[in-house]
Amino acid sequence: MSDVILTGTDATFDAEVLKSELPVLVDFWAPWCGPCLMIAPAVDELAEAHKGKLKVVKVNVDENPVTPQTYGIMGIPTLILFKGGKLQEKVVGAVAKNKLNDLIVKHL
Repeated sequence: MSDVILTGTDATFDAEVLKSELPVLVDFWAPWCGPCLMIAPAVDELAEAHKGKLKVVKVNVDENPVTPQTYGIMGIPTLILFKGGKLQEKVVGAVAKNKLNDLIVKHL
């Protein structure tokens, strides 16, 4: 995992995501999820490409069940973009890097 990606937990979600001054891309994932592992390199690359303009937080759904339940996460990977503490975009499943980038760029 890139050094620009933070690990989020139920306890830190409010501070790391909802109160962030930067837009935040949250990657809800699990280590046993094949599609989650497939998109991880793209998420890392996008975190690096938008460093300083975007925060990326990965939340392991097995270790942190409260936050995914709060946001109705039914399948993983689910990527949610927050801006100003509000949900802006939500994508479920392994998506292409360019599609994810397009989703991010319009909120920077």
